[in-house]
Amino acid sequence: MITIALSKGRIFEETLPLLAAAGVVPSEAPESSRKLIIGTNRDDVRLIIVRASDVPTYVQYGAADLGVAGRDVLIEHGGAGLYQPLDLDIAKCRLMVAVQNGFDYDGAVKQGARLRIATKYTDQAREHFAAKGVHVDLIKLYGSMELAPLVGLADAIVDLVSTGGTLKANDLVAVEHIRDISSRLIVNQAALKLKEERIQPMIEAFAGAIGR
Repeated sequence: MITIALSKGRIFEETLPLLAAAGVVPSEAPESSRKLIIGTNRDDVRLIIVRASDVPTYVQYGAADLGVAGRDVLIEHGGAGLYQPLDLDIAKCRLMVAVQNGFDYDGAVKQGARLRIATKYTDQAREHFAAKGVHVDLIKLYGSMELAPLVGLADAIVDLVSTGGTLKANDLVAVEHIRDISSRLIVNQAALKLKEERIQPMIEAFAGAIGR
């Protein structure tokens, strides 16, 4: 059995054509099902539906053979025990610093102010601000990041931005680009050796579907 870990939403939807290229069609959509294990048209392939941040952990420890995870999640995870053969170029977005409209971010940085930053990407935020020589206090949040500057919890946030619509709706503006993000195929290193004859064709099918 080949087990593939995916998260609901955009990554799942944008992975469907790649699965199809590998001859794998889910038996049902996770949005319309309460099941966490979803069968496919192939008896030897199943999908498990987990939180996006948990995909690397399931693959690392062998509960899944393959998975699709965003670069943001992989950097925070550290990538231990994972083979990352392909950048799938899907679920693209940017990791950005954003502030409430009217906040003088550049001025605060130039004056050497100590900034409070709300984010769930603490490692990447710490690395970014350290490289700039900016002193920060990091506040770990897991959701509703845009609320933090509006209620005085933080001066800025570090979060993923796709269209920028959520920032605009909450009177926030992106002020600094940290890195571009896309999703990657990840493989358990032990599974690749033990199940190479079944996993390698999948990797090649994914690669062909994205023109690599």
